[in-house]
Order: sequence, then C-alpha cells, then structure tokens
Amino acid sequence: MNKKNKKSFLGGTPRTFLVGLLVLIGSLFALHMLTDRSRNIKTLTYSAFLTQVEQDQVKRVHVVGQEVYGFLKDGTRFETTIANKGKDWEILRAHNVEFSVDSPNQQFNFWYLLPLLSFLITGWAIWYFIRQSRGSGGGGGNSIFTMGKSKAKLFMPSTIKETFDSVAGAAEAKEDLQEIIDFLKHPEKYSRLGAKIPRGVLLTGAPGNGKTLLARATAGEANCPFFSISGSDFIEVFVGVGAARVRDLFEQARKHAPCIIFIDEIDAVGRHRGSGLGGGHDEREQTLNQMLAEMDGFQTNNSSVIVIAATNRSDVLDHALLRPGRFDRRILVPYPDLKSREKILEVHAKAVKMDPAVDLHKIARGTPGFSGAELANLINEAAILASKTDQQSVTINDFEEARDKILLGKEIKSLSLTDEDRKVTSYHESGHALVRLMMPEDSDPLHKVTIIPRGKALGVTHAMPEREKYTRTRDEILADVMSGLGGRASEELIFKKATTGAYSDFKAATAIVRDMVCNYGMAEELGQVVYAQSQGEYMYSQKTAERIDEQVQKIMDDCYTKTMKLLTDNRDKLEQLATTLLEKETLYADEIYELLGIEPRTQHRFS
Repeated sequence: MNKKNKKSFLGGTPRTFLVGLLVLIGSLFALHMLTDRSRNIKTLTYSAFLTQVEQDQVKRVHVVGQEVYGFLKDGTRFETTIANKGKDWEILRAHNVEFSVDSPNQQFNFWYLLPLLSFLITGWAIWYFIRQSRGSGGGGGNSIFTMGKSKAKLFMPSTIKETFDSVAGAAEAKEDLQEIIDFLKHPEKYSRLGAKIPRGVLLTGAPGNGKTLLARATAGEANCPFFSISGSDFIEVFVGVGAARVRDLFEQARKHAPCIIFIDEIDAVGRHRGSGLGGGHDEREQTLNQMLAEMDGFQTNNSSVIVIAATNRSDVLDHALLRPGRFDRRILVPYPDLKSREKILEVHAKAVKMDPAVDLHKIARGTPGFSGAELANLINEAAILASKTDQQSVTINDFEEARDKILLGKEIKSLSLTDEDRKVTSYHESGHALVRLMMPEDSDPLHKVTIIPRGKALGVTHAMPEREKYTRTRDEILADVMSGLGGRASEELIFKKATTGAYSDFKAATAIVRDMVCNYGMAEELGQVVYAQSQGEYMYSQKTAERIDEQVQKIMDDCYTKTMKLLTDNRDKLEQLATTLLEKETLYADEIYELLGIEPRTQHRFS
C-alpha cells in the first residue's frame, strides 16, 4: 500500500492525525494550566494584605508596578494591588517580609501569552482542516465547502471498456442509440442541414435489463467522456444544494464536450412538480427546475453534451422533462426475447466452465420473462451448485436446480409429509401433466413434473414454450386453464375429495378467464368489448358485472367438465404416471412420453 494513501484508525492521513493530536494536547495543557493557576491564587484586598503582613503571615512578595504577587507562610499564593507608597516598604521590612520589585515594562509573564498562543494554534488548526477538506473533497466531497459540487463520477474514454458488443440483445435500443453516437462523432454531418443535436435520451424498462450497461456502451462506442450519477445524489437536506450540483455537473460536462451525462433513477429528482409539500419537496423542485434550464434554457449553448437518463417509472416524470428539446428520444429496453436470452446466456457463460452437453437454447426457452440480470444470476447460481458438489463443470441439472430455486425457492428437505399427502400430491401433479400432454400442438409443451416440495409448493408441473409468443389464440388460453384445473379434477376422480392444494391453480385460472372476458373480447355473450377496471373499481354497471361473472363461471365450468372427461378417459395413464412419479419424484417429458406410450410432440427450433 502506498504510504501517502495509508489511513489511520481515525480515517485520516497520519500527518493530519498527528497535527490534530498535538493541537488537542496543547489546548488541554493550556486549559489545565490556566484553570490550575486561577484555582490556586487567592485575591486579597489591600487592607487584608496589610493585616496579613502585620500578623507576620506573609513570607515573600514580588511587586510589579502596583501589582503584588506573593506567598503566605502556609504556602498559599495570593495577589493584590497596593498604593505603592514608601510606607508600604517600611511595613514589609518591619515584619521581615522578603520582597523584590520590577518595572512593569520589563516584566514578561508567560501566563498572559499562553491564551494568545492557544488561540493562534486553534485558529491555525481550523484553517488547516478546512484546507485539507477542500483539497480531498473533490467533486463528491461531503465537506460543507464542497456540498454544492457535483457527485458525478467522470470516466475518461480510455477507462470505458464496454461497447455494443458487450450488450447482448436489445437490437432496437442499440439502433436508436447509434444515432446519438453518430451525432457525437460527426456533429457537422447533421448541422449542415440544420438538424440539432438531441439534448437527452430516456431509457425506460424494467430493472435488470441493461439500461446502465447500454449507457456506458454508448460512451464507449462514441469514445467520449462519461459522467455517471444517480438521481438521489442531487438531493440534499439543504435547499439549493441540488440545483448547485446540477449547475456544477453541466459546467464540468461542457468543459469535456463532446461527452455523455448519465443520470440513473432520474425519477428520484424528476417527478411531477406540485405533488408534495415541505422543504424536501421544495429542494427537489428547485433541482428539477435547474435541470430543465440546463437542458433547454437561456443558458444552454451548442456544446455536444448528451444527457442519458434511466428510469423504471417513466409515468411519474414531469411533463416538462419529457417534452422535445430535453429528452428527445425515449428508448424502451424490454425484457429479452428468446434469441436475446440465448445471447445473454452465451455472454455470461464464457466465465463459467460449462459441460459440453449444456444446451443454452433450451435454457433460454425455459426462462421466459427473465431479465438480463436474472439470467446472469441463473448462471451464477448453477455454478455455485456445481461447486458445492465438487463437480468439474456445470451441467444441465445444475441449471434446472438453479431455475427451480429462483422461481419457487429452495428445496425443502425437512418437510415431513405423510404417505397419504405424497400420494395426493402425486396424483395432483400428474393431473396437470397429463392434461398438458393431451393439449393441441400449438400450446406450450410439458417439460417436467416433480413432487419435491419447494417454497410453498408441494409439487410443480413445468411447461416450456418453444418460442416467444406475442399473440395467443383462444384455444391456447383454454389449454392453460384446463391444465391448471387438472390437479383438482384428478383429486376428485381418484379420491372423491378436494384439497386446498388447488387454490393457486384456481386463482391463476380465474385471472386468465377474466382477462378473456374483460380484455380480449372472447366471451360469446358479451361481444367485442373491453371492460376496463381502474384501481380495483369496476367502470361499468352492476348488471354488466353480473354478466361478466356469469361468463367467467361458464368458461371455468366448461373447462373443468372437459378436463374431468379427459382424465376419466385416460385414467389408466393417470394412475401409471402418478405411481411412477411417487417412486421417482421427478419425471421429464421424454420419460413420460416413453412411460405412457404417447407419441412425443414435434420439437420445433425457432431462430
């Protein structure tokens, strides 16, 4: 470690600590001496002094002008003021008192100088620490003298390693950002035709999809300086500090133009104005007002400073922030599709020793709705599981376990289930799986079924989509509903009773059917109408609500009837599947096809 940067246990450099320690010791010593002196010196009146002399109680005195300092015979120190007449010396001589006399102009008293020295040392120490604070505060110091300075971190082009090659997927977002890069690299190309450089770009989307990475990659592609700051870093308890930080940030950015300012979580400072009360709210509004002025106000110039902001809540941003001239581009960074998920997995898999048999395309198929961060976490969890068992590489089984752990929770090995509970669970999950196997080719195919408890689930049946689906048919939706009802139907068919284990199945199936009726126009008796809801309140009449409930009930009843008939017609397969599942606990689709003698579904690989 460099000695210049070595910190003491109090957090400062050794030199600073030593100076502070010396000042503290000196101040304490001066205070001690002053208080000790004032505590031990007794002040006498002139008459009392003469009385002590006449009673032979005074041992010796020292006279400076009219000031007298001396000792009594009992050792007490005293001071007094005398008239300085000739008879005073006669009295002292008559009572054998030792005395000496000094001119006041020649007397030097250290005790009078000590407070002055203490004051000077304390003043110097305060100046020194202020200087140190200013010197070490930088742009993001916490000193009161640097509070108005921007906390943004500056990354020079040589330190930015990310490019668009570092970002898997997000093709449309990268295409939109490519225009910004071209603006920064060749501004004259656009200015010659009268085009203005965009002021800002707003990246929106769910957390974990790579908005920050895209911003850094844009700076890397443009080969320009990159200022990074969070929206919350502008806000301070003191009103006006946020606005000062905004001014300082843009002032620094103009000095480094062309450059990029990246503000993460801009909703922390850019929310609608007038939506709250109090000093903290006033500070946020002043900060926002200053940002608006800097991005497009009288003080702006034509310097190539691009502001890229990221947020998960674009709906709460102030309209003035979103108007053209400020954030000219709004770029959605969505959840990755199948192809993007596979590319993301390939990027993160490079750092992991993978088994050659691992099919990343299959893993990507089984992770719909996963963000880029969640996919990275999936690979890391799989690597951790493989490391715990001292494996040489990460296998597909590790990925299966990692995905189940992320989606459902850790396997509960300590849960004690009776044989009856395990049997009911086995038939319940087998009902889900068998119905899924019997569904049309265009529905999501079965992947695996297990009765190993995880989280709150005693068992799980997985379906794996073959591709990304952006629209769904009525038959596909009903296939999901019937598969969800297969667990309860199997329980009633075999055991002639119902359990609470179907609660989550019914909840999901009911939500799907209500969407069919209210949002998708798939209810025959209600027509092609969207029956919207706002904040949980129906936006239609009570009569319409009753008709919706009737349609939901009708579709659910029809699906349940069809599910019960399907399982009744294939009861032998249901019992064979449940018995095998009870024995093996986990079965994959290929094993089930072979066990039941069902022709496997055609496997499609979409690119």
